Amino acid sequence: MNISEEQLLPLSALQHMAFCPRQCALIHIEQAWQENRYTAEGRVLHEKTDTPEVECRPGIRIVRAMMIHSFSLGVSGKCDVVEYHRNPDGTETILPVEYKRGRPKPDERDEVQLCAQAVCLEEMHQTTIARGILYYGTNRRRKEIQLSDDLRRKTRELAESLHTMYRSRQTPAPHYEPKKCDACSLYDLCCPKSLDKSATRHHAAMLRHALEDSA
Repeated sequence: MNISEEQLLPLSALQHMAFCPRQCALIHIEQAWQENRYTAEGRVLHEKTDTPEVECRPGIRIVRAMMIHSFSLGVSGKCDVVEYHRNPDGTETILPVEYKRGRPKPDERDEVQLCAQAVCLEEMHQTTIARGILYYGTNRRRKEIQLSDDLRRKTRELAESLHTMYRSRQTPAPHYEPKKCDACSLYDLCCPKSLDKSATRHHAAMLRHALEDSA
């Protein structure tokens, strides 16, 4: 992608896109938002890392709330924590750390967001980052994530899809998935169950009329 600074989209939109393109469009195109318990818990967790700060420890420099961007992905945002580990040969190993409430998820939305952060840091520091860390608030454990070629490919594909959707200014139609939709903070704004059924009936009616006309 050939993206200018004015065209950069929020990095967080990649996670929304990975979870549900319709949710992503509602938030980033229609500017709709509604908080629930899960988003509130996540906001409280991130308050600990939202204040810019630099901390130095033996062999490591920790930067909190670091602003980052990537022109290849077309995104910008904030990295919760970036750790700069000093190696014996004098070089540094850069480690992005993303804080999440709850537990690891069944899909790769968190990994995609972390990978995008790593790509941003790679471009900004002209380096290569092999891994990152996801920290989950429920079990208070760090999960190391290898930034594989497959994960990088998925991240770039999602970034391209995000920009395509944003340029179209079109919100995708709903598709009701109980486990995913029922826990979504935008459920009441999205109305996935009723709108999905309405769309199904509409398409069925159109097909029926087309078959009758051709008979």
